[in-house]
Amino acid sequence: MASFLFVLRDNNFEKATRCFQFAKIAHTKGHHVNLFFIDSGVDWAVKDRDGSKKTVTGDCVNDYLPYLIENDVRVGICTPCANNRKLDEAMFHTNMALDGGPHLIDMAAESKVFNF
Repeated sequence: MASFLFVLRDNNFEKATRCFQFAKIAHTKGHHVNLFFIDSGVDWAVKDRDGSKKTVTGDCVNDYLPYLIENDVRVGICTPCANNRKLDEAMFHTNMALDGGPHLIDMAAESKVFNF
C-alpha cells in the first residue's frame, strides 16, 4: 500500500473538509496516512472547533474528522504555528501532537503529498 501525507495550511472549512475526506478515503483503503497542520490550519486541532458548516456539496468536517480521531490517524501540529496562536496539546484531539518541520520533511520524502 501507499503512504500519503495530507498537509492542511488553512483554517478554511472547505479545504479542511476535503483534506479530512481524502485522508479518510486513503485510510479506509488500507493506505498509510499522516496529516500535518501548519499556518492557520493548526486551528483545526482544537477539540471544540465547530466542524458542522456545510460545503456546497453538502458535507462538512464532522463527516470525516471523527473517523480520523477514532482510528488514531496521526496528525502533527506545527509547534511554532500553534505556540504563536497560544494553542497547546491539552486543547487538541487525542490523535494530534506538536511536531516540527524536520519530521514533516521526512514524512514528505516517503509519501505522496496533498496540500490544502
